[in-house]
Amino acid sequence: MVDSTLRHSSVQASSPRVVTRFAPSPTGYLHIGGARTALFNWLLAKKTGGKFILRIEDTDLKRNTPTATQQVIDDLRWLGITWDEGPEVDGPNAPYFQSQRRETYDKYIRQLLEQGRAYYCFESTEELGQLRGQAEAQKKGFIYQRPAVLPTEKDVEKAKAEGKPVTIRFAMPEGTIIINDLVRGEVSFNTAELGDFIIIKSDGFPTYNFACVIDDHLMGITHVIRGQEHLMNTPGQQALWQALGFGNPPQYAHMSVTISESGGKLSKRERPQTLRKAIKARTDTDFNLNELAGVGGLSADEMKDFLKGESVPDVPAIEAMAKYLGISLPEINVVDFFKSGYIPEAMVNFIALLGWSTGDTREVMPLDELIAAFDITRLTKSNSLFDRGKLVAYNTEHLKMLPKEKLLAHFKAYLKIVDSPVAKADDETLLRLIKICEGARTLADIEHKTKFLFTADDRIEFDEKAVQKVLLKDNGLAMLKLVRDKLAAMAELTEQGIEDMLRALAEEHKVGLGKVAQPLRVAITGSTISPPIFDSVQMLGKERTLKRIDNAVQKFADTK
Repeated sequence: MVDSTLRHSSVQASSPRVVTRFAPSPTGYLHIGGARTALFNWLLAKKTGGKFILRIEDTDLKRNTPTATQQVIDDLRWLGITWDEGPEVDGPNAPYFQSQRRETYDKYIRQLLEQGRAYYCFESTEELGQLRGQAEAQKKGFIYQRPAVLPTEKDVEKAKAEGKPVTIRFAMPEGTIIINDLVRGEVSFNTAELGDFIIIKSDGFPTYNFACVIDDHLMGITHVIRGQEHLMNTPGQQALWQALGFGNPPQYAHMSVTISESGGKLSKRERPQTLRKAIKARTDTDFNLNELAGVGGLSADEMKDFLKGESVPDVPAIEAMAKYLGISLPEINVVDFFKSGYIPEAMVNFIALLGWSTGDTREVMPLDELIAAFDITRLTKSNSLFDRGKLVAYNTEHLKMLPKEKLLAHFKAYLKIVDSPVAKADDETLLRLIKICEGARTLADIEHKTKFLFTADDRIEFDEKAVQKVLLKDNGLAMLKLVRDKLAAMAELTEQGIEDMLRALAEEHKVGLGKVAQPLRVAITGSTISPPIFDSVQMLGKERTLKRIDNAVQKFADTK
C-alpha cells in the first residue's frame, strides 16, 4: 500500500521551492486544454517564486507530427508563458526531448527487471486484441495476466529470432493505492483492477507512464497540474515511483473538463472532424477527391484512411483542404485564435478562469493580477464552459487596456500571419487604423474594416446585400452622384470638412445622415462596414474616392 499522506508532508518539508512542468506530446498543435495546463503550472511557479520546466514527450514516433513541436513552443511564447528550463533555453536537466533520453530510461528499466518488478512480453497487437475480445465477450474488463514464470533473456532472444514484438510491462503491486489529489481529495484504486501496463514499447521507446516518472524525479518536479483524464494514470505512476525507490512523488492536481458550447468535451479533434464531415457531405458531381488530397499533400490511401477516421493528417494539411473547400473550422488550437485576431492577454485571462476561481468578483485581469491571485486550492471540481461570447468580451476589454505600443506589435504580428495587405502600412498609419476602429472586438475586425484602403480601386468586392439595400434602394445611386460632385468641388479633404459637407447635404434633402453616408461607404468599401466614413474618405484620398464612386455608379447604373 502506498502512503500518499506521507508523500504530501514530505514534499513540502524537503522541497521548499516549487518546481512545475508542462510536458506536451507533439502529436498536434497546442490546444486550449494544453494551454490551460501549461498556464496553471506556470502561474503556480510564478506565484511561489518556483521554477517552470518545458519538456517534450516525443516517444510516440508514429503519432508525432513534423510541425507540432515548434508550433507548441511558438504558441507558449505568444501567450507569454516562458520556461526556466527546456527547449531553446537549456538547463541542468537537459536534454528536454524524451526521445533523446533513452540511455537514462534504460538504466531504470534494467533496475526493475533485475528486481522482478518488470518483465518481458511477446504478444502481438492482434493477440492482445483477441484477449480483449474474450474479456468483452465475458463482460469483463481486460486485465493482462502476469505469467507464473517471468520470461528470461533467452526467451527474449528466441522471441526476437522468431520476429515477435518484445515489450516490457511493469508488475503492479497488490493492494490499494491512495492518491491525495489537491482538487479531488482522496481517491483510492484497487491495483487488481488496474493490471500490469507496458512501460517499454516494441520499438524500444518508453511509454508516457514510465518516462514521465523518471523525468519528474530527475527534474525535481514537486507539483503536477493536469487534466482529469490523467487521473487513471496516476496510481501506476505512483507505484513506479516507489518501486524505483524515488521516495515521495509530486503533489497532483487533476483539473476539471472544459466543455464546448455544443455540450461535448472541447477537443482538438473537432477541426479534422468538421473537415471530414464536410467532405463526406459533398454531393456535387464535379467534386474531385483526389484533387483535394493533392491540396493537402495526401496520397489517395491517406485520404481514405482520414475519411474512415483511421488517421489524422498534419495541421497544415487540414487547413489547406478546408481553405480549398471554403470551410470554416472551429478555433481549438491556440494558433487558431491568434489567426482569428485575439490577443494573448485576453486568451490568458480567459483560459485562467476555466476551472479556477479568483475568490472574488474580478474577471478581466492583467497578467500580474492573475499571478498574484493564483491559488491552487481554488481549482474547481465542476466542468467549465468554453464560452466564446465571453472570450470576445474579454478580448474587447483587453484591446482597450493595452498600451498602444504593445497593441501595435500584436496587430503587426496578426497581419503577418494572415498575410493581409494592411501589413504594407507604416506604424503611424497602423496606429491610426487602430484608433479609428476603437471598440473593435478583435484584431480581425480592425483588419476587415480597413482592408479596403489597401485594395486596388478596381478590385473592390461588393456585398450583394449592401448593394441592394443601399445603392439600389431609395435613390442611393442618385445620392451617391451628388456626394461625388460635392467631394470633387472640395479643395482639401479633411475629416471635419467631409463631415460638414455630408451633414449639410443630408439637411438639404431632409434625410438622415445615413442616407447620404451609406451609399458613399458602399461605393468605396464594397460593404456597409468600415471605420467612421469621414476618416475612411480622408485616408483613401480624393482621387481614389472619386474613382471608386465612378466605378460603382458605372457598375450598378443599369441594375434593376
